[in-house]
Amino acid sequence: MGSSHIIGIEDGTAYFLVTSAKIAVMFGVVMITVAYTTLAERRVSAFIQDRLGPNRVGPMGLLQPIADGLKNLLKEETLPASASRLYFLLGPMLAMIPALVTFAVIPFAAPLPTPWGVVPMVIADVPIGVLYILALSSLGVYGVVIAGWASNNKYAFLGGLRASAQMISYEVGLGLSLIAVLMLAGNVTLTEIVSRQQQLGIWFALPLSLGFILFLICAFAETNRLPFDMPEAESELITGFHTEYSAMKFSMFFIAEYAHMLTASALMATLFFGGWDLPGTWDDMYMFQGQLISGFGANGAPIAATLTVWKSLATFLGFALKTGFFLFLYIWIRWTLPRFRYDQVMELGWKVIIPISLGYTMVLAATMLTLYEAGVEYGFTFGLVLSVVSGLCTLGFVFLLDKGGTIGGAASGKKVTFEQEIL
Repeated sequence: MGSSHIIGIEDGTAYFLVTSAKIAVMFGVVMITVAYTTLAERRVSAFIQDRLGPNRVGPMGLLQPIADGLKNLLKEETLPASASRLYFLLGPMLAMIPALVTFAVIPFAAPLPTPWGVVPMVIADVPIGVLYILALSSLGVYGVVIAGWASNNKYAFLGGLRASAQMISYEVGLGLSLIAVLMLAGNVTLTEIVSRQQQLGIWFALPLSLGFILFLICAFAETNRLPFDMPEAESELITGFHTEYSAMKFSMFFIAEYAHMLTASALMATLFFGGWDLPGTWDDMYMFQGQLISGFGANGAPIAATLTVWKSLATFLGFALKTGFFLFLYIWIRWTLPRFRYDQVMELGWKVIIPISLGYTMVLAATMLTLYEAGVEYGFTFGLVLSVVSGLCTLGFVFLLDKGGTIGGAASGKKVTFEQEIL
């Protein structure tokens, strides 16, 4: 067990070395995860469609992502004669870079004790964590729009326009769905949000169930994944904004897409499922007056947190499993649900997500104010009451969107003609 001193920017050389090591390791982990998520997607889709999928390159096809990467590196690059060369080359880079740097503020394990001090398991624990992610992730659409415009191709240009409209529509809903998290946590720093879930005794997915569902829908739309893949709808736009791209530039768009998926999955795990926190109290630790504590004793004195290497490894594994679950959910939904029509995508964003997010925020704020006025302290009872209120809101939301098709049964509802459905 190392020193209880947390290595910070004031430690100079130690901070530089530790941060450089974290950046190198996490960049490698993110890139490997992105590469093998493509393999997972192909194998899961094969399972759903009752076929085998890639299984020839390496044992069980595990070397397929490496073979695909080499193929893209060796393929001939094409540049349409009518394309704007500078922006055509800039598009893939602008799409890829924001996708890779947003992971920097997400805590991925409990602090690690070392002989030189305690190392926080987050690359940059900035006090604007959530705002940083919202700002950087929304920049990725510039690469998509520029790629579509610079290609000088009507299909690509339409894909870029669709991407910008979809981003504007769902970025608003995404931000509104996060207000509930920020109100309950009282902080925008992701490490503090994890700590507040530990102090509440319930992961935010229960007391903020509707907020989680709204965030999940917006996250799918923000990453342009089915059923929201309008910018690259094959049946309408060939492949949309990257129609004219080939080789490694084409691959960079997919690296950006899967990196966005990874970041969104890690963010959902952090905001609503405790991040690296595991069920129970043995790994609870949060900052109090400059020291890591696990809680308070009967006399109100803080209890110092117990840090071990095994605890850091276990919490990292828990975080990886939570993130992996949401990555699997992304893949499963892509190969299960059909693509929405464009008007349905816009209607869901503007007429459903945004109004319901605003209404839910007001209901939640009123409930929290009532609890505080009634003297209910932030803790398990507080979270339990919010869980009941959010559960009722979630049921109302589900019945509102169902329209008698699933819960009530299609036969029990009002008959709708084909012409009415189109209109």
